Amino acid sequence: MTKNILVTGVSRGLGLDIVKTILAKEEYCIYGISRLMTKELEELLIKYANRFKWISYDLANVNDIRDKIFKEFIWLKTPLHGYINNAAIAYDDVVTNINYKLLLNMYNVNVFAPMMITKYVIRQFLLHNIKGSIVHLSSISVHTGYKGLAMYASSKGALEAFSKNTAREWGEKGVRSNTLVAGFMKTDMSATLSDDQKDRIYKRTSMKIATTTKSVAETITFLLSDGAESITGQNIHVDSGTI
Repeated sequence: MTKNILVTGVSRGLGLDIVKTILAKEEYCIYGISRLMTKELEELLIKYANRFKWISYDLANVNDIRDKIFKEFIWLKTPLHGYINNAAIAYDDVVTNINYKLLLNMYNVNVFAPMMITKYVIRQFLLHNIKGSIVHLSSISVHTGYKGLAMYASSKGALEAFSKNTAREWGEKGVRSNTLVAGFMKTDMSATLSDDQKDRIYKRTSMKIATTTKSVAETITFLLSDGAESITGQNIHVDSGTI
């Protein structure tokens, strides 16, 4: 049986690695969302034409999620088996410089959009009588402080609370919800950090190295599987031993 998985933020970096890892298993079909098309994404769409579908959508537009994603892209007749909330934007600054418009835009993408998508994903699970799996990508910054990341960390902390309560609320229907707490990875989001900043961050870990996108993607794929059927309401750390 083909399992349909909705994944956001698929155009590059971690999202692209997640798509590659899941598609390597023949039982999965992915419905991917990102704002931009990239060369790597285009190649995957050609390679997996029968199992990878994509739509360009800006998750800052929270109001149109139902119509654009669930009515025009996925459709009610499509059974969903999982949702990976990977898309995120960073708004980094010290607290005394908080800009409300920038903060609101980040919360639209990082918090409000995934909340609304979760709403419709669970409805899709229930409609097709599926015991589905939801995985939210969180950040190690929620659990250990870094200068300039208070706003970003707060958005990820909100997701962790939302996920844990979703798991409690819908567990008896077989719906599982977990957050994967990722350590600092070498992605576009961390590219703005200097080598010295990265070195200091990595030295705070047990392994003294960056977290690999491969390990995060493989863990997410496991959380989608039947082998993780008893795992829900958890914050699962893949962080090179930061905590």
